[in-house]
Order: sequence, then structure tokens, then C-alpha cells
Amino acid sequence: MSGRRRALGLWLVLLLALAAAAAPATAGPFEDGFRAFSRGDYAEALKLWRPLAEQGIDRAQYNLGNMYRLGKGVPQDDAEAMRWYRLAAEQGLADAQADLGFMYSNGKGVAQDYAEALRWYRLAADQGIARAQNNLGIMYADGRGVTQDYVQAHKWYNLAASRFLASESALRDLAVRNRDRVAAKMTPAQIAEAQRLARDWRPGR
Repeated sequence: MSGRRRALGLWLVLLLALAAAAAPATAGPFEDGFRAFSRGDYAEALKLWRPLAEQGIDRAQYNLGNMYRLGKGVPQDDAEAMRWYRLAAEQGLADAQADLGFMYSNGKGVAQDYAEALRWYRLAADQGIARAQNNLGIMYADGRGVTQDYVQAHKWYNLAASRFLASESALRDLAVRNRDRVAAKMTPAQIAEAQRLARDWRPGR
């Protein structure tokens, strides 16, 4: 559990950095919020991001979701995290879609619902989000919300392993172990088909 929490913290900082680079229309307060968050001034980050989130800025909504999920500057509240994630996810923000899938899969702030988790993971995975691809692989490998399918599981694990950043080597190694675990249950023909599907995959498809 502690390793997962450390990974979530790493994702949060990384994704907040990407968000700061991806929001030129709100660069001033948005980037100021990121700087405040980076130095541990969560109250200031919240003050800067909440108005943007209420105006419908998807990245600010997502960041508020992260703050509530991790209890940074606010009381930890999975239901409130879900609310902000959903607002951003419904606008098509892939990171929010990935985390919304996680919340549904694990029953955080909402009743556990594998079908909904699968739907949101797929939307994020189709946009190239590595952690969503790995989690989608888990859904297929275990038959959660979908018929068990090792070919699809191998494909998504393979894609995740190729898309995690160099700074996410532990997560990449996990995706590789997941892929190798399902490969041990597959025929050579199934593995070849999964590899072909991974090669042919393109973001947005």
C-alpha cells in the first residue's frame, strides 16, 4: 500500500507539472497554483485553482480532485475527488478519465463498478495514458467488467510498458511483469496476435 501511495504522489506531481504546461489560457493563476503546490503551500494552490475549476477549466478540476483524493490542503474526501474527476473526465481529460476508472475499480467515493471502471480506463487508454493501459490489462486478465481475454490483456500491458516515462521505471517494470505473467498462460499464436495488436495500436483508435 505504501508503494502505491508513493506512486500516486509521483503521478500527482508529474501530472500537475504537465498541467501547468498545458494551460496557456490560464497560465498566470494556474502556474502560480502549481508553484504553490510544489512548495507545499496547499492552501494557496487551492485558492488559485478552485476558481478556475468552478469556471470549468478541466486541468484545475482534475487538480482539485487530486487534492481531495490525497488530502492535500483539504480533508481527504474520495466523494469530492470523484466529483471533480468526473467534471474533468466528461470534458475528455485523459488523466481524469484514468483516475475515475481507478475510483470505480476500487470503490473509492463510489460503489465499486467494474463496468464503469472499464469504460473510463478504455477512454484514457485509447488516448495513450500508460497507467490506464496497465489497469485495462488487469481488467482483461482477471475478467473484471469484461470477458477474460489474455490477448487483450497482453496487448495493453505491452503498450503500458512502452509508454511509461523513464522516471516511472518501477511502474514500467510492473507492466512488464504483468505482461509476462499472462504470456505464461498463452499459446505462441495468441502472443503473436497480442503483439500485432500492440504494434497496430494508435492513440485515439
